[in-house]
Amino acid sequence: MRVQEVMTRQVEYVSPENTVREAAEKMTALALEPLPVCEGERLIGVLTGRDIAVRITGGGHDPSRCTVRAAMSPEVVYCFEDEELEEVTWLAHDRHMGRVPVLDRQRRLVGILSLERPQGQE
Repeated sequence: MRVQEVMTRQVEYVSPENTVREAAEKMTALALEPLPVCEGERLIGVLTGRDIAVRITGGGHDPSRCTVRAAMSPEVVYCFEDEELEEVTWLAHDRHMGRVPVLDRQRRLVGILSLERPQGQE
């Protein structure tokens, strides 16, 4: 089975130019984490609650004035839509990921793969 057969195609994301407050409100309202960060259709990072806490709040910065670009993690673990689901599942579990961004071969964000974490890793 391929990733594209089970991924969610409607992806919520933020722009790197959004404020951290806007992104945090979106994360809270939609109960999404991590939140992909895209320029156009290109995935350039992810934003987590920890990113916000460490880089913005912990640094004494105002989330209403800081952009997502200042808080996001640019290193992203992702998969391709045509990859085998079993391989991606092992990678995600190894890295303790519950949601994996899915790209097409032109590296555009086309979906999210949501995986249940094994018991004891929540």
